[in-house]
Amino acid sequence: MTAPEVPRDVLRDATALYVDLHAHPELSGAEARTAGALADRLERHGCEVARGVGGHGVVGVLRNGPGPTVTVRAELDALPVRERTGLRYASTVPGVMHACGHDLHTAAVAGAAALLGADRASWRGTLVLVGQPAEETLSGARAMLDDGLYDRFGIPDAVLAQHCAPLPAGSVAHGRGPLMSAGVTLDVVVHGRGGHAGAPHLAVDPVVTAASVVIRLQTVVSRETAPGERVVLTVGSLHAGDRANVIPSEARLSVSIRAFDDASLSRVTDAVRRVVRAECAASGCDRDPEITVTAASPVLVAHPDTAHRVRRAHEEVFGAHRVSDWPGSTATEDFPHYAAGGVPVAYWMLGATGARQWRAARDGGEPLPANHADTFAPDVRTALPAGITAMATAARSLLGSPDGREGRRR
Repeated sequence: MTAPEVPRDVLRDATALYVDLHAHPELSGAEARTAGALADRLERHGCEVARGVGGHGVVGVLRNGPGPTVTVRAELDALPVRERTGLRYASTVPGVMHACGHDLHTAAVAGAAALLGADRASWRGTLVLVGQPAEETLSGARAMLDDGLYDRFGIPDAVLAQHCAPLPAGSVAHGRGPLMSAGVTLDVVVHGRGGHAGAPHLAVDPVVTAASVVIRLQTVVSRETAPGERVVLTVGSLHAGDRANVIPSEARLSVSIRAFDDASLSRVTDAVRRVVRAECAASGCDRDPEITVTAASPVLVAHPDTAHRVRRAHEEVFGAHRVSDWPGSTATEDFPHYAAGGVPVAYWMLGATGARQWRAARDGGEPLPANHADTFAPDVRTALPAGITAMATAARSLLGSPDGREGRRR
């Protein structure tokens, strides 16, 4: 069985939105233009729209009689990456790129709103469409919830989201356990004593201290973590100084930690603190380092019954051969916050790799670009209609049916 074709007008409009968003990416917390573009589309598709929820968050509500409330979420923000895809619609914003597919997710949600808005005879209930800011900083979901997302628009019977991945475009993948790891982000400031590059003995060089911290942190996983334990520690940012002839007074690092259980996450976070403090002490720093948790998110685990219903619906519309198993990933998301209070959530991966590129990589050619790479580029012609279909199908499977039966009640 093949998925039904998305109507040409719906796909054309969603593609135009995707191309526009990809060419005009905005960083976390600065998604004003992106939010406006999504809000305009949702209004056009018959939604009641609220703007400025939890920052630049957008909420569209499509009411269609009594029945369950189903929320679908897309992310609005891009990454500080310089694009090298060579696409004709590549980013026009220097140093900023949609390198994780959030533009695709947003266009798919807009397309799903168009499909369901035009086909109200097939479902009953309330569809809530969320455009979330600041996912990349793991702060947007919490901000929207704190701004009354559930209080203002209703506690949903289910919340749905999808994320593109280097899988064949036109397919989806569902997990049977943890889908994504928990994560903690730490910002570290190492305080040295500035001075002249020609007289390092009169200074305390924070560059050397920071370099030692980076090297020593590599042993936290390799020498302090059991080989079978899924833990990742990455120093993603290191900044110090401006001139070769000046020893700076401080160095700044950003550290990302991923794990699949709270105990591991806590242990590795404590190890980072210990290593940073010890290296600063060993260097004779005049001041203790500053270590700040700037973001945190729990493990992403789908609600079993809700995920089963969505997977079954995807198998019916795509065919079982296009629905695979997802082994879980040490990427991290703030989507788990939507499960607060026991709200059921479901999440799946959306294939984004074109057939030619997939076959070439499989046959030993160039490896597939990963999310966050500067060459990451979904095959929009196949991935976008699949994303629209996947989201609309999932929502419809949990909403009420025209005969009065409801798809899901908590």
